[in-house]
Amino acid sequence: MSAMRIWGIALLAASVVATGAPAQFRPPGWFVDDGALRKGHKGEWLTHGLDYAETRYSPLDLITAANVKQLSLAWSFDMETRRGLEATPLVSDGVMFVSSAWSVVYALDAKTGDLIWKYDPHVDRNYGRRACCDVVNRGVAIYRARVYVATLDGYLIALDSATGKPVWQTPTVDHKRGYTITGAPRIVKGKVLIGNGGAEMGVRGYITAYNADTGELAWRVYTVPGDPSKPQESPALEKALKTWTGKFWEAGGGGTVWDSMAFDPRLDLLYVGTGNGSPWMESLRSPEGGDNLFLSSILALKPDTGELVWYYQTTPGDSWDYTATQHMILADLTIGGRVRKVLMQAPKNGFFYVLDRATGELISAKAYADVGWATGVDQKTGRPIEAPGVRSQSPLMPMMQKPGPLGAHNWQPMSFHPGTGLVYIPARMDAFPYMKDPKFVFSLVPGVWNYGQIASPTNDQLPPGSGELLAWDPVKQEARWRVPLEADWNGGTLATAGNLVFEGAGDGRFVAYSADRGEKLWESPTGVGVIGSPMTYTLAGHQYVAVLAGWGGAASLFGENRSGKYGVPGRLLVYALDGKGKTPPAVASRAVPAALDYNKDLAYLQKGSALYAAHCVMCHGIAAISGGSIADLRYSNESTLKMYPKIVLEGAYQPMGMPPFGDRLKPDEVEAIRNYVLDRRAAITKTSEKSNRR
Repeated sequence: MSAMRIWGIALLAASVVATGAPAQFRPPGWFVDDGALRKGHKGEWLTHGLDYAETRYSPLDLITAANVKQLSLAWSFDMETRRGLEATPLVSDGVMFVSSAWSVVYALDAKTGDLIWKYDPHVDRNYGRRACCDVVNRGVAIYRARVYVATLDGYLIALDSATGKPVWQTPTVDHKRGYTITGAPRIVKGKVLIGNGGAEMGVRGYITAYNADTGELAWRVYTVPGDPSKPQESPALEKALKTWTGKFWEAGGGGTVWDSMAFDPRLDLLYVGTGNGSPWMESLRSPEGGDNLFLSSILALKPDTGELVWYYQTTPGDSWDYTATQHMILADLTIGGRVRKVLMQAPKNGFFYVLDRATGELISAKAYADVGWATGVDQKTGRPIEAPGVRSQSPLMPMMQKPGPLGAHNWQPMSFHPGTGLVYIPARMDAFPYMKDPKFVFSLVPGVWNYGQIASPTNDQLPPGSGELLAWDPVKQEARWRVPLEADWNGGTLATAGNLVFEGAGDGRFVAYSADRGEKLWESPTGVGVIGSPMTYTLAGHQYVAVLAGWGGAASLFGENRSGKYGVPGRLLVYALDGKGKTPPAVASRAVPAALDYNKDLAYLQKGSALYAAHCVMCHGIAAISGGSIADLRYSNESTLKMYPKIVLEGAYQPMGMPPFGDRLKPDEVEAIRNYVLDRRAAITKTSEKSNRR
């Protein structure tokens, strides 16, 4: 079926004018202007978080707690990648726009899944080694018949929504530094907003606004100060400069705006979250201490100019990668007998914050997960009450800290249900042994992580993590209910008026729960772990629920599959009450990897740990534990482990996005990395043996 014929079907209702004049072709998203983004459009999903408040709550109620058991697959689409899928699809005028790994964009018929067009920006696969973490893309934006995508290699591109052809393209980063982009753009008052990632790669964070029509730069706001010998870009940065010491600017400083944003049209305030410092440990980047503004902060900006109105720093002087880039939600809550306009966030550090979104005043903050680094948050100052000795990281003895750098909540969006008053958080429970690297030297080599830490070199220092779906009462600051999940890395959440909460599980299930009680009402296998964020829409009287499934395929869980192929391709799955599609097979249970011989010398493992931390951690995960979007090396089969020289040095897996590192690693260094991975593998076997003896 041709693209124009599909458009004729998908846009029939939109193309009929009220006067009875002949139908005219209107491209999808033609009506999406500032008013549409502000008011929303029932049945459609027009922006990343559904609305400016980023609630991810849909008023659709054709699928309910009473009939959700009838939900089945309507159609699916192969996303042509075995890398991680983290995007939220958008739907307008019967067309779905969704992005994939390497910043590829698809336009699909939202009723049938037929491909309308595909746009591939052809990102250089070698650029992937700059990416933290993996080559993912979290979504696109729609505005006035254009689709906007930010590419991994730092370009912002406007596409014609009808054809997928580029209208304009502009670079948003300095390609000489380690910048990347994985986040979804937002549209506010005719401007396209985009941040970037790369804090560990030696960059200075910022957010930029571009004219949506022309691509011209409107304003740029840096989140951390620059070289103190030069004028700072704003009075806010002059103030921030006083909270930094040493030559921090040489390493960029960090503070990247790599994900979360929200907008309040009435207050005319744009909210952005900022990331960690570079390197992680404060004493390495700012030797005499200081809060290091505006790291790990929520910033309220004027959307017309980028001027800072207020800020709130969740983790002053962050030394643990406790970013505040996690999802923010705006809502009106009755607190203390009066309605408060609030901003809610559950950042990595484990505390749930409720702020007055007009002033930045702290209303409340309570731990929503196991927290060891602080005993609470001071209500008067808004500062965390740090646990004694929490900053005394040693190169000789690891300091076990909760949460770890993956956080009690990461990028996966939470949602808010105004009916139940609950926030649904894809929460994580883990710990991590922080160890200062005494030999740390800052590097600008692309792909080298400047985090100043030594990854855990021994088997017993890293306890297994766990995940849960947490229903949190933001007024009482307490859990209403929680559902433990087998995988510690699960998907984002969606709340609907049908008294439902949807979430994908890392173990390969898509699940619906009752929003009020957390009762599991329905689940379906996806054939691959799910970390994408679900959304919902209606067409022709039917409600659909869509989610991307793919966190590096089965390879992320088990290494190569029996066919020898690297994992299972990710897919887009769309469900309806009358779905006729074929349900994917269930993911097989994860097998304990066989124990293999390796060099157990502690000094040798420490060498491998340091090399792994510098060159491999950004994709394959801290301490060789996959962050979810790429292969977990601990589960690789024996043949792959023997191929390390060909894979790492010669690029045997380059077609799948694994670049060669022969320009920076030597054979003996690769062997040290391999032994470190085998040591981490042995930890799984050892844990399994202990469990079996019980």
